[in-house]
Amino acid sequence: MSDDASGAPRRAGLVLAALIVSALVCNINLAVANVALPDIGLELGMSQTGLTLVAVGCTLGLAMSVLYLGAIGDRHGRKRLLLLGLALTVPASAISAWAPDTGMLVAGRVFTGVAAGMAYPTTLALITALWAEGPLRVRAIALWSAVSAGGAVVGPVIAGLLLENFWWGSVFLIAVPLAAIGFVLVFISVPGHVNESTKPIDHMGGVLSVVMVGCLVLGIGVISAPGKLTAALVLLGAAVVLIVLFAWRELRADNPIYDLHYARRRLFWVPAVAGMIVFGSLVGSMFVGQQFLQNVLGYSTLEAGTAILPAAVGMLLVARLSAKLVVRIGSRDTMLLGYAFILPAFIVMLVTWDEGTSYAWVGLGYLLVGIGAGLALTPAARSLTGSVPVTRAGMASGTADLQRDLGGSIMQALLGALLTLGYASAFASQIATSPAADEVSQSTQNALTQSYSSAATLAQQYPQYQDQIIAAARTSFVDGANWAYASGAIAVVLGAILVAICYPKLAGEKTLITQYEKADGGSGATTA
Repeated sequence: MSDDASGAPRRAGLVLAALIVSALVCNINLAVANVALPDIGLELGMSQTGLTLVAVGCTLGLAMSVLYLGAIGDRHGRKRLLLLGLALTVPASAISAWAPDTGMLVAGRVFTGVAAGMAYPTTLALITALWAEGPLRVRAIALWSAVSAGGAVVGPVIAGLLLENFWWGSVFLIAVPLAAIGFVLVFISVPGHVNESTKPIDHMGGVLSVVMVGCLVLGIGVISAPGKLTAALVLLGAAVVLIVLFAWRELRADNPIYDLHYARRRLFWVPAVAGMIVFGSLVGSMFVGQQFLQNVLGYSTLEAGTAILPAAVGMLLVARLSAKLVVRIGSRDTMLLGYAFILPAFIVMLVTWDEGTSYAWVGLGYLLVGIGAGLALTPAARSLTGSVPVTRAGMASGTADLQRDLGGSIMQALLGALLTLGYASAFASQIATSPAADEVSQSTQNALTQSYSSAATLAQQYPQYQDQIIAAARTSFVDGANWAYASGAIAVVLGAILVAICYPKLAGEKTLITQYEKADGGSGATTA
């Protein structure tokens, strides 16, 4: 609840800073693995699928838990849950940093994501509860969105610097100091209880949501792994069944964890889907791009991390502009403007990113995707939180985070799967057309087509063929990356069509918000 006539809480600047730092912790943790993937692959001997699971692990943990934990925060205290998530970030980061093998590393990353699931949805829920509906809330959300999403870009820069001097696990410790600072700021500045629900939690729905999202993301993540097609199809089939069960449960529960009566509102489900595509595009492009910069262009970890800074610059440059545009032209047109920048970003990656590309094209691609994300994420988050009563802020903010994290997980898994398939297909074709094709054993071909890291390791064992193997691996990686960029462009086009057709313009948006407020007030819901 707002504490003054302006519609903002007391010590609004300090409160917003505490919430932004807390969100920054989560977003840095989501992205730091990307720049370390080549080093991790070489050190632990991972396949491309294993690298994908490491990259997806944190977003998987967050996406799995965010709806359930958002409801727990609504009921038992958002500040309490936020503090717990920040505290658990420390041991979760340590497990990842000193993981001895692939399984422990993936587990540590998932644990980090669960800790983020306690903290991240709570930050937006508190903004919704503490700032009244209007321009002040829109500006707070815009700054929260730009800075916290910028962490997904700044994290790899810091990670690259650490990797120049320390072991690969050091990147997973970057967020620990920020988590400590955020804990102190939240403890001293954020109100303890604001417009929280008194209704019981739908624990059955919460458990179903966790398993449902986990099956969906893991199924996509392993579908391209050799010999894992059956397991992937089983996981995806289970996800479909669980989605049906989850919807059935939520429609019949007295106090659903995910109220489908709110979720089916146009100002809710359209920006939820649109936001998934936008943030997924940002995360997915960085996931593939970091490996491209190091494996194909030969960038150092520091150079690769620094190379994506234009994306952070783009997001920060349009943060205030996106807030103004939401008020002046509406959420629909602002989201479409964001898509209008993201699509050319993927086209730049698809057309110009090859073995001989200059940094100018790399920087341009990241700048465009950063501007697009900065423009589109603010109206998506604002629309979600503005379309439900404040007692359901956890559900709305959980969906806003889910659009980022599920979108990020799915796009990373999807682009990673296409990268794997494209790489393997291209390398297999090169082997088949090679004059020495008959001399390549099946085990050698499996190693060469498994991942770039696997091929690089094999090349060290055969120095007489090292240059040829590395050259073929780079060409194959570019082909696989192009599969990923093309799918990203298609997803962006579909998202833009959805927004253009299904989301109302400014006048219609205002009308719907007024209708929602009347309906929620009439049912006893408390609005901010």
